[in-house]
Amino acid sequence: MVSLICFYPLKFLGYQVTALILLLAVSILAMLFDIIPVLLSAFLSAIVWNFFFIPPIYTFHIARSEDAFLFLMYFVVALVNATLTFKIRATEKKVRDKEEKENTIKLYNTFLNSLSHELKTPIAAIIGAVDTLKENKPNLDITSENELISQIGIAGLRLNKEVENLLSISRLESGVIKLNYDWCDLNEQINLVINKLEEESRRHHIVFEQNENLPLVKLDSILIKQCIFNLVHNAIQYTSEGTTIKIHVGINDEVCEIIIEDNGKGFPLNEQDKVFNMFYRLPNTKSGGSGLGLSIVKGFVEAHKGNIELISIEGSGSKFILKLPVEISYLNNLNNE
Repeated sequence: MVSLICFYPLKFLGYQVTALILLLAVSILAMLFDIIPVLLSAFLSAIVWNFFFIPPIYTFHIARSEDAFLFLMYFVVALVNATLTFKIRATEKKVRDKEEKENTIKLYNTFLNSLSHELKTPIAAIIGAVDTLKENKPNLDITSENELISQIGIAGLRLNKEVENLLSISRLESGVIKLNYDWCDLNEQINLVINKLEEESRRHHIVFEQNENLPLVKLDSILIKQCIFNLVHNAIQYTSEGTTIKIHVGINDEVCEIIIEDNGKGFPLNEQDKVFNMFYRLPNTKSGGSGLGLSIVKGFVEAHKGNIELISIEGSGSKFILKLPVEISYLNNLNNE
Protein backbone atom coordinates (compact mmCIF):
# COMPACT_ATOMS: atom_id res chain seq x y z
CA MET A 1 0.00 0.00 0.00
CA VAL A 2 2.82 2.43 0.89
CA SER A 3 4.66 1.50 -2.30
CA LEU A 4 1.54 2.12 -4.37
CA ILE A 5 1.04 5.53 -2.76
CA CYS A 6 4.66 6.48 -3.46
CA PHE A 7 4.67 5.17 -7.04
CA TYR A 8 2.50 7.80 -8.70
CA PRO A 9 4.30 10.89 -7.33
CA LEU A 10 7.69 9.21 -7.98
CA LYS A 11 8.89 11.94 -10.33
CA PHE A 12 8.29 14.50 -7.60
CA LEU A 13 9.66 12.49 -4.67
CA GLY A 14 12.56 10.62 -6.23
CA TYR A 15 13.49 7.07 -5.33
CA GLN A 16 15.79 8.23 -2.49
CA VAL A 17 12.88 9.89 -0.63
CA THR A 18 10.76 6.81 -1.32
CA ALA A 19 13.38 4.74 0.52
CA LEU A 20 12.92 6.87 3.64
CA ILE A 21 9.13 6.49 3.46
CA LEU A 22 9.45 2.70 3.15
CA LEU A 23 11.85 2.63 6.11
CA LEU A 24 9.30 4.57 8.15
CA ALA A 25 6.63 2.02 7.21
CA VAL A 26 8.91 -0.84 8.31
CA SER A 27 9.52 0.94 11.64
CA ILE A 28 5.77 1.30 12.24
CA LEU A 29 5.23 -2.39 11.48
CA ALA A 30 8.00 -3.25 13.95
CA MET A 31 6.00 -1.51 16.68
CA LEU A 32 2.92 -3.58 15.90
CA PHE A 33 3.97 -7.10 14.94
CA ASP A 34 6.35 -9.90 15.94
CA ILE A 35 9.87 -10.24 14.57
CA ILE A 36 9.24 -12.68 11.68
CA PRO A 37 6.61 -10.60 9.81
CA VAL A 38 8.71 -7.48 10.50
CA LEU A 39 11.86 -9.01 8.97
CA LEU A 40 9.80 -10.26 6.06
CA SER A 41 8.38 -6.76 5.49
CA ALA A 42 11.93 -5.30 5.61
CA PHE A 43 13.12 -7.80 3.00
CA LEU A 44 10.09 -7.29 0.74
CA SER A 45 10.33 -3.48 1.01
CA ALA A 46 13.90 -3.67 -0.32
CA ILE A 47 12.79 -5.86 -3.25
CA VAL A 48 9.83 -3.58 -4.03
CA TRP A 49 12.01 -0.48 -3.85
CA ASN A 50 14.49 -2.06 -6.28
CA PHE A 51 11.88 -3.29 -8.77
CA PHE A 52 9.54 -0.30 -8.88
CA PHE A 53 11.67 2.70 -7.95
CA ILE A 54 15.41 2.26 -8.69
CA PRO A 55 16.15 2.87 -12.38
CA PRO A 56 15.79 1.01 -14.59
CA ILE A 57 12.34 0.30 -13.08
CA TYR A 58 10.42 -2.99 -13.51
CA THR A 59 13.68 -4.93 -13.33
CA PHE A 60 15.92 -6.17 -10.56
CA HIS A 61 18.93 -4.77 -12.43
CA ILE A 62 20.67 -1.76 -10.88
CA ALA A 63 22.56 0.27 -13.49
CA ARG A 64 24.67 2.55 -11.32
CA SER A 65 27.14 1.45 -8.68
CA GLU A 66 25.98 4.27 -6.38
CA ASP A 67 22.40 2.92 -6.56
CA ALA A 68 23.64 -0.61 -5.89
CA PHE A 69 25.46 0.63 -2.79
CA LEU A 70 22.38 2.62 -1.77
CA PHE A 71 20.22 -0.50 -2.20
CA LEU A 72 22.61 -2.56 -0.08
CA MET A 73 22.62 0.10 2.64
CA TYR A 74 18.81 0.29 2.50
CA PHE A 75 18.56 -3.48 2.92
CA VAL A 76 20.92 -3.47 5.93
CA VAL A 77 19.30 -0.41 7.56
CA ALA A 78 15.80 -1.86 7.08
CA LEU A 79 16.76 -5.14 8.74
CA VAL A 80 18.65 -3.44 11.60
CA ASN A 81 15.88 -0.89 12.09
CA ALA A 82 13.21 -3.61 12.19
CA THR A 83 15.21 -5.75 14.62
CA LEU A 84 16.12 -2.89 16.97
CA THR A 85 12.58 -1.50 17.02
CA PHE A 86 11.21 -4.94 17.85
CA LYS A 87 13.81 -5.44 20.60
CA ILE A 88 13.07 -2.02 22.09
CA ARG A 89 9.36 -2.87 22.12
CA ALA A 90 10.08 -6.24 23.75
CA THR A 91 12.28 -4.56 26.40
CA GLU A 92 9.58 -1.98 27.15
CA LYS A 93 7.05 -4.80 27.54
CA LYS A 94 9.34 -6.60 29.99
CA VAL A 95 9.74 -3.41 32.02
CA ARG A 96 5.96 -2.87 32.06
CA ASP A 97 5.32 -6.48 33.04
CA LYS A 98 7.88 -6.18 35.83
CA GLU A 99 6.30 -2.97 37.12
CA GLU A 100 2.82 -4.51 36.95
CA LYS A 101 4.05 -7.57 38.83
CA GLU A 102 5.69 -5.39 41.50
CA ASN A 103 2.52 -3.29 41.80
CA THR A 104 0.40 -6.43 42.07
CA ILE A 105 2.64 -7.85 44.80
CA LYS A 106 2.54 -4.53 46.63
CA LEU A 107 -1.24 -4.39 46.26
CA TYR A 108 -1.74 -7.88 47.63
CA ASN A 109 0.72 -7.30 50.48
CA THR A 110 -1.25 -4.19 51.41
CA PHE A 111 -4.47 -6.15 51.12
CA LEU A 112 -3.24 -9.06 53.25
CA ASN A 113 -1.80 -6.77 55.92
CA SER A 114 -4.99 -4.76 56.07
CA LEU A 115 -7.22 -7.82 56.03
CA SER A 116 -5.23 -9.66 58.69
CA HIS A 117 -5.55 -6.63 60.98
CA GLU A 118 -9.26 -6.26 60.25
CA LEU A 119 -9.90 -9.95 60.96
CA LYS A 120 -7.78 -10.14 64.11
CA THR A 121 -9.52 -7.22 65.81
CA PRO A 122 -13.10 -8.61 65.77
CA ILE A 123 -11.86 -12.15 66.45
CA ALA A 124 -10.02 -10.90 69.55
CA ALA A 125 -13.16 -9.02 70.64
CA ILE A 126 -15.32 -12.14 70.25
CA ILE A 127 -12.84 -14.38 72.10
CA GLY A 128 -12.42 -11.82 74.90
CA ALA A 129 -16.18 -11.36 75.35
CA VAL A 130 -16.82 -15.11 75.31
CA ASP A 131 -14.04 -15.75 77.86
CA THR A 132 -15.48 -13.05 80.13
CA LEU A 133 -18.95 -14.57 79.88
CA LYS A 134 -17.63 -18.05 80.64
CA GLU A 135 -15.36 -17.11 83.54
CA ASN A 136 -17.37 -14.35 85.22
CA LYS A 137 -20.96 -15.14 84.35
CA PRO A 138 -22.08 -15.60 88.00
CA ASN A 139 -20.68 -12.13 88.83
CA LEU A 140 -22.09 -10.30 85.81
CA ASP A 141 -25.28 -8.27 86.03
CA ILE A 142 -27.73 -8.33 83.17
CA THR A 143 -26.48 -4.98 81.78
CA SER A 144 -22.86 -6.16 81.58
CA GLU A 145 -23.93 -9.45 80.04
CA ASN A 146 -26.00 -7.71 77.38
CA GLU A 147 -23.10 -5.37 76.65
CA LEU A 148 -20.77 -8.32 76.06
CA ILE A 149 -23.33 -10.00 73.83
CA SER A 150 -23.68 -6.73 71.93
CA GLN A 151 -19.89 -6.61 71.46
CA ILE A 152 -19.95 -10.14 70.07
CA GLY A 153 -22.71 -9.16 67.65
CA ILE A 154 -20.85 -6.06 66.43
CA ALA A 155 -17.61 -8.02 66.03
CA GLY A 156 -19.46 -10.76 64.15
CA LEU A 157 -21.01 -8.17 61.85
CA ARG A 158 -17.58 -6.67 61.24
CA LEU A 159 -16.17 -10.09 60.39
CA ASN A 160 -19.04 -10.78 58.05
CA LYS A 161 -18.53 -7.40 56.35
CA GLU A 162 -14.84 -8.10 55.71
CA VAL A 163 -15.60 -11.55 54.30
CA GLU A 164 -18.25 -10.05 52.01
CA ASN A 165 -15.78 -7.37 50.91
CA LEU A 166 -13.16 -10.04 50.22
CA LEU A 167 -15.59 -12.02 48.07
CA SER A 168 -16.78 -8.88 46.31
CA ILE A 169 -13.32 -7.59 45.46
CA SER A 170 -12.40 -11.06 44.16
CA ARG A 171 -15.37 -10.95 41.80
CA LEU A 172 -14.50 -7.46 40.64
CA GLU A 173 -10.82 -8.30 40.08
CA SER A 174 -11.65 -11.47 38.16
CA GLY A 175 -14.13 -9.59 35.97
CA VAL A 176 -16.72 -12.35 36.20
CA ILE A 177 -19.57 -10.39 37.79
CA LYS A 178 -22.86 -11.60 36.37
CA LEU A 179 -25.78 -9.47 37.48
CA ASN A 180 -28.86 -11.25 38.74
CA TYR A 181 -31.56 -8.78 37.74
CA ASP A 182 -34.90 -9.07 39.52
CA TRP A 183 -37.70 -6.77 40.63
CA CYS A 184 -36.63 -4.97 43.78
CA ASP A 185 -38.35 -2.81 46.42
CA LEU A 186 -35.70 -0.26 47.36
CA ASN A 187 -37.60 0.81 50.48
CA GLU A 188 -37.33 -2.75 51.73
CA GLN A 189 -33.64 -3.06 50.84
CA ILE A 190 -32.76 0.15 52.67
CA ASN A 191 -34.71 -0.90 55.75
CA LEU A 192 -32.86 -4.22 55.75
CA VAL A 193 -29.55 -2.32 55.76
CA ILE A 194 -30.70 -0.05 58.60
CA ASN A 195 -31.80 -3.06 60.67
CA LYS A 196 -28.51 -4.83 60.00
CA LEU A 197 -26.59 -1.79 61.26
CA GLU A 198 -28.82 -1.23 64.29
CA GLU A 199 -26.13 -2.09 66.85
CA GLU A 200 -23.36 -0.08 65.21
CA SER A 201 -25.55 2.97 64.58
CA ARG A 202 -26.84 3.40 68.13
CA ARG A 203 -24.79 6.59 68.59
CA HIS A 204 -25.76 8.03 65.19
CA HIS A 205 -29.07 9.21 63.75
CA ILE A 206 -30.11 7.44 60.56
CA VAL A 207 -32.96 9.22 58.80
CA PHE A 208 -34.86 7.50 56.03
CA GLU A 209 -38.33 8.58 54.93
CA GLN A 210 -39.92 5.86 52.82
CA ASN A 211 -41.37 6.89 49.51
CA GLU A 212 -44.57 4.88 49.37
CA ASN A 213 -45.08 5.76 45.69
CA LEU A 214 -41.69 4.34 44.72
CA PRO A 215 -42.10 1.78 41.91
CA LEU A 216 -40.39 -1.58 41.76
CA VAL A 217 -37.10 -1.47 39.85
CA LYS A 218 -35.10 -4.18 38.14
CA LEU A 219 -31.65 -4.45 39.76
CA ASP A 220 -29.31 -6.95 41.33
CA SER A 221 -30.73 -6.36 44.79
CA ILE A 222 -27.89 -8.18 46.60
CA LEU A 223 -25.20 -5.97 45.04
CA ILE A 224 -27.14 -2.73 45.48
CA LYS A 225 -27.94 -3.61 49.09
CA GLN A 226 -24.22 -4.11 49.70
CA CYS A 227 -23.51 -0.72 48.09
CA ILE A 228 -25.97 0.98 50.44
CA PHE A 229 -24.59 -0.99 53.40
CA ASN A 230 -20.99 0.00 52.61
CA LEU A 231 -21.86 3.68 52.24
CA VAL A 232 -23.92 3.86 55.44
CA HIS A 233 -21.38 1.80 57.38
CA ASN A 234 -18.60 4.05 56.10
CA ALA A 235 -20.53 7.10 57.35
CA ILE A 236 -21.02 5.47 60.76
CA GLN A 237 -17.40 4.42 61.07
CA TYR A 238 -15.76 7.70 60.09
CA THR A 239 -18.08 10.30 61.61
CA SER A 240 -18.36 11.31 65.25
CA GLU A 241 -21.15 10.28 67.59
CA GLY A 242 -24.40 12.15 67.10
CA THR A 243 -23.88 12.57 63.36
CA THR A 244 -27.03 12.43 61.23
CA ILE A 245 -27.00 10.14 58.21
CA LYS A 246 -29.76 10.72 55.69
CA ILE A 247 -30.85 8.27 53.01
CA HIS A 248 -32.99 9.33 50.07
CA VAL A 249 -34.16 7.35 47.07
CA GLY A 250 -36.07 8.50 44.01
CA ILE A 251 -36.77 7.69 40.35
CA ASN A 252 -36.47 10.19 37.52
CA ASP A 253 -36.72 9.29 33.80
CA GLU A 254 -35.89 5.60 34.44
CA VAL A 255 -32.84 6.54 36.47
CA CYS A 256 -32.79 5.45 40.10
CA GLU A 257 -31.02 7.93 42.38
CA ILE A 258 -29.88 6.86 45.83
CA ILE A 259 -28.34 9.53 48.06
CA ILE A 260 -26.49 8.87 51.33
CA GLU A 261 -25.32 12.02 53.08
CA ASP A 262 -24.01 12.98 56.51
CA ASN A 263 -23.16 16.15 58.39
CA GLY A 264 -19.72 14.94 59.47
CA LYS A 265 -16.31 16.43 58.72
CA GLY A 266 -16.34 15.68 55.00
CA PHE A 267 -13.38 14.99 52.71
CA PRO A 268 -10.55 17.43 51.95
CA LEU A 269 -10.73 18.66 48.35
CA ASN A 270 -7.31 17.21 47.46
CA GLU A 271 -8.37 13.73 48.65
CA GLN A 272 -11.75 13.45 46.93
CA ASP A 273 -10.43 11.98 43.67
CA LYS A 274 -8.89 9.06 45.62
CA VAL A 275 -11.86 7.90 47.70
CA PHE A 276 -12.90 5.15 45.28
CA ASN A 277 -9.37 3.73 44.97
CA MET A 278 -8.75 0.27 46.38
CA PHE A 279 -7.29 0.34 49.93
CA TYR A 280 -7.72 4.10 50.19
CA ARG A 281 -8.22 5.47 53.67
CA LEU A 282 -8.39 9.13 54.59
CA PRO A 283 -5.16 10.18 56.35
CA ASN A 284 -5.31 10.71 60.12
CA THR A 285 -8.57 8.82 60.56
CA LYS A 286 -9.19 6.25 63.24
CA SER A 287 -8.17 2.67 62.56
CA GLY A 288 -10.65 0.22 61.16
CA GLY A 289 -11.70 -0.79 57.68
CA SER A 290 -9.68 -2.35 54.90
CA GLY A 291 -10.20 0.51 52.43
CA LEU A 292 -12.22 -1.70 50.09
CA GLY A 293 -15.77 -0.52 50.78
CA LEU A 294 -16.00 2.45 48.42
CA SER A 295 -14.08 0.76 45.60
CA ILE A 296 -16.55 -2.13 45.79
CA VAL A 297 -19.47 0.32 45.63
CA LYS A 298 -18.00 1.94 42.52
CA GLY A 299 -17.42 -1.46 40.89
CA PHE A 300 -20.96 -2.70 41.58
CA VAL A 301 -22.55 0.56 40.43
CA GLU A 302 -20.55 0.55 37.19
CA ALA A 303 -21.51 -3.10 36.65
CA HIS A 304 -25.10 -1.77 36.52
CA LYS A 305 -23.90 0.81 33.92
CA GLY A 306 -24.46 3.52 36.51
CA ASN A 307 -22.18 6.02 38.18
CA ILE A 308 -21.40 7.29 41.66
CA GLU A 309 -20.46 10.83 42.63
CA LEU A 310 -19.06 12.33 45.82
CA ILE A 311 -19.98 15.88 46.79
CA SER A 312 -18.18 17.02 49.91
CA ILE A 313 -17.10 20.26 51.56
CA GLU A 314 -14.54 19.81 54.30
CA GLY A 315 -16.20 20.51 57.63
CA SER A 316 -19.73 20.33 56.19
CA GLY A 317 -20.28 16.63 55.53
CA SER A 318 -20.41 14.37 52.50
CA LYS A 319 -22.98 13.26 49.98
CA PHE A 320 -22.69 10.12 47.85
CA ILE A 321 -25.05 10.01 44.85
CA LEU A 322 -25.69 6.73 43.04
CA LYS A 323 -27.39 6.92 39.66
CA LEU A 324 -28.55 3.65 38.13
CA PRO A 325 -30.45 3.12 34.87
CA VAL A 326 -33.41 0.87 35.72
CA GLU A 327 -36.46 -0.79 34.31
CA ILE A 328 -39.56 0.28 36.23
CA SER A 329 -42.73 -1.53 37.23
CA TYR A 330 -45.70 0.21 38.86
CA LEU A 331 -47.32 -3.10 39.77
CA ASN A 332 -46.92 -2.47 43.49
CA ASN A 333 -48.77 0.86 43.16
CA LEU A 334 -51.62 -0.84 41.33
CA ASN A 335 -51.82 -3.46 44.06
CA ASN A 336 -52.00 -0.73 46.71
CA GLU A 337 -54.85 0.94 44.84
